Amino acid sequence: MLPMNTRSPVFASGPALNRRQFLTTSMAGIGGLELGDRLIADAFAAEGFKIEPGVCTSLKKAAVLKAAGFQFVEENVSSVLAPKAGDEEFEKKLAEVKAAPLPVRACTGFVPGDLKVVWPEVPVDALMKHAETVFRRAAKAGIGRIVFGSGGARRIPDGFDAAKAKEQFTDYCRRIAPIARAHKVILVIESLNKAECNFINRVDEALAIAGAINHPGVQAHADIYHMMREDEGPESILKAGAKVKHCHIAEKAKRTAPGVGDDDFRAYLKALKAIGYRGGLSIEGKWKDDQPPKACSVLKEQIQSA
Repeated sequence: MLPMNTRSPVFASGPALNRRQFLTTSMAGIGGLELGDRLIADAFAAEGFKIEPGVCTSLKKAAVLKAAGFQFVEENVSSVLAPKAGDEEFEKKLAEVKAAPLPVRACTGFVPGDLKVVWPEVPVDALMKHAETVFRRAAKAGIGRIVFGSGGARRIPDGFDAAKAKEQFTDYCRRIAPIARAHKVILVIESLNKAECNFINRVDEALAIAGAINHPGVQAHADIYHMMREDEGPESILKAGAKVKHCHIAEKAKRTAPGVGDDDFRAYLKALKAIGYRGGLSIEGKWKDDQPPKACSVLKEQIQSA
Protein backbone atom coordinates (compact mmCIF):
# COMPACT_ATOMS: atom_id res chain seq x y z
CA MET A 1 0.00 0.00 0.00
CA LEU A 2 1.24 3.46 -0.83
CA PRO A 3 2.20 5.64 2.14
CA MET A 4 0.08 8.64 2.93
CA ASN A 5 1.79 11.53 4.66
CA THR A 6 1.64 15.25 4.97
CA ARG A 7 4.45 15.68 2.44
CA SER A 8 2.22 14.30 -0.31
CA PRO A 9 0.85 17.01 -2.67
CA VAL A 10 -2.63 15.86 -1.65
CA PHE A 11 -2.04 17.10 1.90
CA ALA A 12 0.39 19.95 1.28
CA SER A 13 -0.42 23.26 2.93
CA GLY A 14 -0.92 26.37 0.87
CA PRO A 15 -3.63 28.12 -1.15
CA ALA A 16 -6.91 26.29 -1.57
CA LEU A 17 -7.12 24.20 -4.71
CA ASN A 18 -10.01 24.28 -7.11
CA ARG A 19 -11.74 20.96 -7.93
CA ARG A 20 -9.68 20.22 -11.04
CA GLN A 21 -6.38 21.03 -9.30
CA PHE A 22 -7.32 18.90 -6.31
CA LEU A 23 -8.14 15.86 -8.44
CA THR A 24 -4.97 16.24 -10.49
CA THR A 25 -2.74 16.40 -7.41
CA SER A 26 -4.70 13.61 -5.74
CA MET A 27 -4.10 11.33 -8.68
CA ALA A 28 -0.40 12.07 -8.58
CA GLY A 29 -0.27 11.34 -4.88
CA ILE A 30 -2.16 8.07 -5.23
CA GLY A 31 -0.39 6.44 -8.09
CA GLY A 32 1.46 8.88 -10.29
CA LEU A 33 -1.09 8.30 -13.05
CA GLU A 34 -1.40 11.17 -15.49
CA LEU A 35 -5.08 11.64 -16.23
CA GLY A 36 -6.35 13.52 -19.25
CA ASP A 37 -8.80 16.38 -18.90
CA ARG A 38 -11.65 14.12 -20.01
CA LEU A 39 -11.13 11.64 -17.16
CA ILE A 40 -10.69 14.45 -14.66
CA ALA A 41 -13.95 16.03 -15.79
CA ASP A 42 -15.78 12.71 -15.86
CA ALA A 43 -14.63 11.85 -12.34
CA PHE A 44 -16.09 15.02 -10.85
CA ALA A 45 -19.16 14.81 -13.06
CA ALA A 46 -20.08 11.64 -11.22
CA GLU A 47 -22.03 13.41 -8.50
CA GLY A 48 -23.06 11.66 -5.32
CA PHE A 49 -20.16 9.27 -4.72
CA LYS A 50 -21.52 6.63 -2.40
CA ILE A 51 -20.23 3.36 -1.01
CA GLU A 52 -22.66 1.01 0.68
CA PRO A 53 -20.94 -1.42 3.10
CA GLY A 54 -21.95 -5.07 3.04
CA VAL A 55 -20.59 -8.48 3.99
CA CYS A 56 -20.13 -11.71 2.03
CA THR A 57 -21.83 -14.25 4.25
CA SER A 58 -24.89 -16.37 4.83
CA LEU A 59 -28.27 -14.70 4.80
CA LYS A 60 -28.70 -16.10 8.31
CA LYS A 61 -26.29 -13.41 9.54
CA ALA A 62 -28.40 -10.55 8.15
CA ALA A 63 -29.88 -9.45 11.48
CA VAL A 64 -26.43 -9.25 13.12
CA LEU A 65 -25.08 -7.22 10.22
CA LYS A 66 -28.04 -4.86 10.11
CA ALA A 67 -27.61 -4.09 13.80
CA ALA A 68 -23.93 -3.32 13.12
CA GLY A 69 -24.78 -0.80 10.41
CA PHE A 70 -24.23 -2.79 7.22
CA GLN A 71 -26.62 -2.27 4.33
CA PHE A 72 -26.69 -5.55 2.47
CA VAL A 73 -25.61 -9.17 2.38
CA GLU A 74 -23.58 -10.68 -0.43
CA GLU A 75 -24.52 -14.34 -0.71
CA ASN A 76 -23.32 -17.24 -2.85
CA VAL A 77 -24.89 -18.22 -6.17
CA SER A 78 -25.27 -21.86 -5.19
CA SER A 79 -26.90 -20.98 -1.87
CA VAL A 80 -29.61 -18.53 -2.87
CA LEU A 81 -30.01 -18.96 -6.65
CA ALA A 82 -29.57 -22.75 -6.62
CA PRO A 83 -28.87 -23.08 -10.37
CA LYS A 84 -28.71 -26.88 -10.16
CA ALA A 85 -32.12 -27.11 -8.47
CA GLY A 86 -35.61 -26.86 -9.89
CA ASP A 87 -37.83 -23.80 -9.76
CA GLU A 88 -39.80 -25.07 -6.77
CA GLU A 89 -36.69 -25.21 -4.59
CA PHE A 90 -35.58 -21.82 -5.84
CA GLU A 91 -38.94 -20.30 -4.89
CA LYS A 92 -38.30 -21.36 -1.29
CA LYS A 93 -34.90 -19.65 -1.43
CA LEU A 94 -36.53 -16.59 -2.94
CA ALA A 95 -39.01 -16.35 -0.07
CA GLU A 96 -36.10 -16.39 2.40
CA VAL A 97 -34.35 -13.61 0.50
CA LYS A 98 -37.45 -11.42 0.47
CA ALA A 99 -38.10 -11.98 4.19
CA ALA A 100 -34.52 -11.22 5.28
CA PRO A 101 -33.70 -8.12 7.38
CA LEU A 102 -31.21 -6.97 4.74
CA PRO A 103 -31.35 -7.19 0.95
CA VAL A 104 -29.08 -9.50 -1.02
CA ARG A 105 -27.55 -7.19 -3.62
CA ALA A 106 -24.79 -9.38 -5.00
CA CYS A 107 -23.65 -13.00 -5.20
CA THR A 108 -20.20 -14.55 -5.40
CA GLY A 109 -19.28 -17.96 -6.81
CA PHE A 110 -20.78 -17.56 -10.27
CA VAL A 111 -19.56 -20.86 -11.77
CA PRO A 112 -18.91 -23.99 -9.67
CA GLY A 113 -15.49 -25.60 -9.88
CA ASP A 114 -16.78 -28.71 -11.65
CA LEU A 115 -18.14 -26.67 -14.57
CA LYS A 116 -15.02 -25.61 -16.46
CA VAL A 117 -14.85 -22.34 -18.36
CA VAL A 118 -11.16 -22.96 -19.16
CA TRP A 119 -10.50 -26.56 -20.27
CA PRO A 120 -9.44 -28.62 -23.30
CA GLU A 121 -13.13 -29.35 -23.97
CA VAL A 122 -15.46 -26.65 -22.63
CA PRO A 123 -19.10 -27.71 -21.96
CA VAL A 124 -20.60 -24.73 -23.79
CA ASP A 125 -24.26 -25.80 -23.60
CA ALA A 126 -24.10 -26.46 -19.86
CA LEU A 127 -22.32 -23.16 -19.25
CA MET A 128 -24.90 -21.22 -21.24
CA LYS A 129 -27.80 -22.89 -19.41
CA HIS A 130 -26.09 -22.15 -16.10
CA ALA A 131 -25.69 -18.46 -16.91
CA GLU A 132 -29.28 -18.07 -18.08
CA THR A 133 -30.59 -19.69 -14.89
CA VAL A 134 -28.38 -17.60 -12.63
CA PHE A 135 -29.24 -14.28 -14.28
CA ARG A 136 -32.97 -15.02 -14.53
CA ARG A 137 -33.18 -15.97 -10.86
CA ALA A 138 -30.97 -13.07 -9.79
CA ALA A 139 -33.41 -10.70 -11.47
CA LYS A 140 -36.34 -12.24 -9.59
CA ALA A 141 -34.45 -11.87 -6.31
CA GLY A 142 -33.45 -8.26 -6.99
CA ILE A 143 -29.75 -9.17 -7.12
CA GLY A 144 -27.95 -6.81 -9.48
CA ARG A 145 -24.34 -8.03 -9.33
CA ILE A 146 -22.88 -11.48 -9.95
CA VAL A 147 -19.17 -11.80 -9.15
CA PHE A 148 -17.11 -13.94 -11.53
CA GLY A 149 -14.27 -15.09 -9.30
CA SER A 150 -14.72 -18.86 -9.57
CA GLY A 151 -11.05 -19.79 -9.40
CA GLY A 152 -11.75 -23.51 -9.79
CA ALA A 153 -13.78 -23.02 -12.96
CA ARG A 154 -11.29 -20.71 -14.65
CA ARG A 155 -7.97 -22.11 -13.42
CA ILE A 156 -5.62 -22.89 -16.31
CA PRO A 157 -4.72 -26.60 -16.32
CA ASP A 158 -1.05 -27.54 -16.26
CA GLY A 159 0.41 -27.41 -19.75
CA PHE A 160 -2.62 -25.63 -21.20
CA ASP A 161 -2.01 -22.64 -23.46
CA ALA A 162 -2.59 -19.37 -21.59
CA ALA A 163 -3.69 -17.52 -24.73
CA LYS A 164 -6.29 -20.21 -25.42
CA ALA A 165 -7.50 -19.94 -21.82
CA LYS A 166 -7.99 -16.20 -22.17
CA GLU A 167 -9.82 -16.75 -25.46
CA GLN A 168 -12.18 -19.29 -23.86
CA PHE A 169 -12.91 -17.10 -20.85
CA THR A 170 -13.47 -14.01 -22.98
CA ASP A 171 -15.70 -15.91 -25.41
CA TYR A 172 -17.90 -17.18 -22.58
CA CYS A 173 -18.27 -13.73 -21.07
CA ARG A 174 -19.06 -12.27 -24.49
CA ARG A 175 -21.77 -14.90 -25.09
CA ILE A 176 -23.50 -14.35 -21.77
CA ALA A 177 -23.22 -10.56 -21.60
CA PRO A 178 -26.51 -9.99 -23.51
CA ILE A 179 -28.27 -12.47 -21.22
CA ALA A 180 -27.10 -10.60 -18.14
CA ARG A 181 -28.16 -7.31 -19.70
CA ALA A 182 -31.60 -8.66 -20.59
CA HIS A 183 -32.15 -9.51 -16.92
CA LYS A 184 -30.72 -6.18 -15.70
CA VAL A 185 -27.79 -7.94 -14.04
CA ILE A 186 -24.10 -7.04 -14.31
CA LEU A 187 -21.44 -9.75 -14.27
CA VAL A 188 -18.25 -8.37 -12.73
CA ILE A 189 -14.90 -10.06 -13.42
CA GLU A 190 -12.91 -10.46 -10.23
CA SER A 191 -9.13 -10.68 -10.13
CA LEU A 192 -7.79 -13.29 -7.68
CA ASN A 193 -4.31 -13.34 -6.19
CA LYS A 194 -1.89 -15.99 -7.47
CA ALA A 195 -2.22 -18.12 -4.35
CA GLU A 196 -5.88 -18.70 -5.26
CA CYS A 197 -5.83 -18.86 -9.06
CA ASN A 198 -3.30 -18.72 -11.90
CA PHE A 199 -5.45 -16.61 -14.25
CA ILE A 200 -6.63 -12.96 -14.03
CA ASN A 201 -4.64 -11.87 -11.01
CA ARG A 202 -4.92 -8.09 -11.39
CA VAL A 203 -7.72 -5.59 -11.88
CA ASP A 204 -6.05 -4.32 -15.03
CA GLU A 205 -6.23 -7.85 -16.49
CA ALA A 206 -9.93 -8.08 -15.68
CA LEU A 207 -10.38 -4.62 -17.19
CA ALA A 208 -8.65 -5.68 -20.42
CA ILE A 209 -11.11 -8.56 -20.85
CA ALA A 210 -14.13 -6.40 -20.02
CA GLY A 211 -12.83 -3.81 -22.47
CA ALA A 212 -12.43 -6.39 -25.23
CA ILE A 213 -16.01 -7.58 -24.67
CA ASN A 214 -17.25 -3.98 -24.62
CA HIS A 215 -20.74 -4.78 -23.36
CA PRO A 216 -22.61 -3.25 -20.39
CA GLY A 217 -23.50 -6.75 -19.15
CA VAL A 218 -19.86 -7.51 -18.24
CA GLN A 219 -17.77 -5.08 -16.19
CA ALA A 220 -14.86 -5.06 -13.75
CA HIS A 221 -14.61 -5.85 -10.05
CA ALA A 222 -12.08 -4.37 -7.61
CA ASP A 223 -11.14 -6.53 -4.63
CA ILE A 224 -8.83 -4.47 -2.45
CA TYR A 225 -7.61 -7.55 -0.56
CA HIS A 226 -6.47 -9.27 -3.76
CA MET A 227 -5.00 -6.01 -5.04
CA MET A 228 -2.87 -5.64 -1.92
CA ARG A 229 -1.76 -9.28 -2.08
CA GLU A 230 -0.57 -8.68 -5.64
CA ASP A 231 1.00 -5.27 -4.84
CA GLU A 232 -1.42 -3.69 -7.29
CA GLY A 233 -1.91 -0.03 -6.48
CA PRO A 234 -5.03 2.14 -6.66
CA GLU A 235 -4.03 3.43 -10.08
CA SER A 236 -5.73 0.34 -11.55
CA ILE A 237 -9.02 1.55 -10.10
CA LEU A 238 -8.43 4.94 -11.68
CA LYS A 239 -7.73 3.30 -15.02
CA ALA A 240 -10.85 1.15 -14.82
CA GLY A 241 -13.00 4.16 -13.98
CA ALA A 242 -16.72 3.66 -14.56
CA LYS A 243 -16.20 0.00 -15.42
CA VAL A 244 -15.76 -0.78 -11.71
CA LYS A 245 -19.24 -1.94 -10.71
CA HIS A 246 -18.61 -3.81 -7.47
CA CYS A 247 -15.92 -4.07 -4.78
CA HIS A 248 -14.64 -6.35 -2.00
CA ILE A 249 -12.31 -5.60 0.89
CA ALA A 250 -10.40 -7.37 3.69
CA GLU A 251 -7.12 -6.95 5.53
CA LYS A 252 -4.03 -8.12 3.69
CA ALA A 253 -2.25 -10.41 6.16
CA LYS A 254 -4.98 -12.83 7.23
CA ARG A 255 -8.01 -11.70 5.21
CA THR A 256 -9.67 -10.40 8.34
CA ALA A 257 -12.35 -7.72 8.62
CA PRO A 258 -11.29 -4.06 8.78
CA GLY A 259 -10.35 -3.11 12.33
CA VAL A 260 -8.96 -6.51 13.35
CA GLY A 261 -5.51 -5.33 12.30
CA ASP A 262 -4.55 -1.78 11.41
CA ASP A 263 -4.74 -1.80 7.58
CA ASP A 264 -5.24 1.62 6.02
CA PHE A 265 -7.35 1.34 2.86
CA ARG A 266 -7.66 5.06 2.23
CA ALA A 267 -5.52 5.20 -0.92
CA TYR A 268 -7.85 2.70 -2.60
CA LEU A 269 -10.96 4.38 -1.24
CA LYS A 270 -9.65 7.73 -2.49
CA ALA A 271 -9.38 6.19 -5.95
CA LEU A 272 -12.98 4.99 -5.75
CA LYS A 273 -14.01 8.52 -4.81
CA ALA A 274 -12.08 9.92 -7.74
CA ILE A 275 -13.97 7.76 -10.24
CA GLY A 276 -17.31 8.66 -8.69
CA TYR A 277 -17.98 5.08 -7.63
CA ARG A 278 -21.51 4.31 -6.45
CA GLY A 279 -22.14 0.80 -5.22
CA GLY A 280 -21.36 -1.95 -2.77
CA LEU A 281 -18.17 -2.63 -0.86
CA SER A 282 -18.39 -6.08 0.72
CA ILE A 283 -16.11 -7.45 3.39
CA GLU A 284 -15.07 -10.86 2.07
CA GLY A 285 -12.99 -12.64 4.66
CA LYS A 286 -12.82 -13.93 8.21
CA TRP A 287 -14.91 -12.37 10.96
CA LYS A 288 -16.58 -13.27 14.22
CA ASP A 289 -20.05 -12.30 15.40
CA ASP A 290 -18.69 -9.66 17.79
CA GLN A 291 -16.62 -7.91 15.09
CA PRO A 292 -19.18 -6.38 12.66
CA PRO A 293 -19.86 -3.17 14.65
CA LYS A 294 -16.18 -2.24 14.76
CA ALA A 295 -15.60 -3.36 11.17
CA CYS A 296 -18.47 -1.20 9.93
CA SER A 297 -17.29 1.77 12.00
CA VAL A 298 -13.69 1.50 10.78
CA LEU A 299 -14.79 1.09 7.18
CA LYS A 300 -17.12 4.08 7.28
CA GLU A 301 -14.48 6.26 8.96
CA GLN A 302 -11.90 5.43 6.31
CA ILE A 303 -14.41 6.02 3.52
CA GLN A 304 -15.29 9.42 4.96
CA SER A 305 -11.68 10.49 5.55
CA ALA A 306 -10.22 9.14 2.29
